[in-house]
Amino acid sequence: MSPEGMRDLARLRIRQAHETLHDARILLENSGSPRSVINRSYYAAFYAVSALLASEGVSSRKHSGVISSFDQRFVKSGEIAVEFSRSLHELFGMRSEDDYRTFNPVDMRKQHTR
Repeated sequence: MSPEGMRDLARLRIRQAHETLHDARILLENSGSPRSVINRSYYAAFYAVSALLASEGVSSRKHSGVISSFDQRFVKSGEIAVEFSRSLHELFGMRSEDDYRTFNPVDMRKQHTR
């Protein structure tokens, strides 16, 4: 993708991150389902990380690729604190687990608080 295309992608992903975080807050404040709150929270973080990577000319078609690139380029270098990576990994795991398992829905009271 061209540098201009990557800038456009970064702008799009930032907009998506803001919108999705807003949706997550509304769901949380209005007793939305834990599944929906986790899903929207994860995607807000995912879009923000995708925007950061796009601003550096990097993109990936897979969620695991985005997370791995983020860790390699920004966390391992010390530019971004490891706590942000841990939160992203935790959200990814919670979202994946809740999306793909049949039983034992997520209990928000058992999740870590930050």
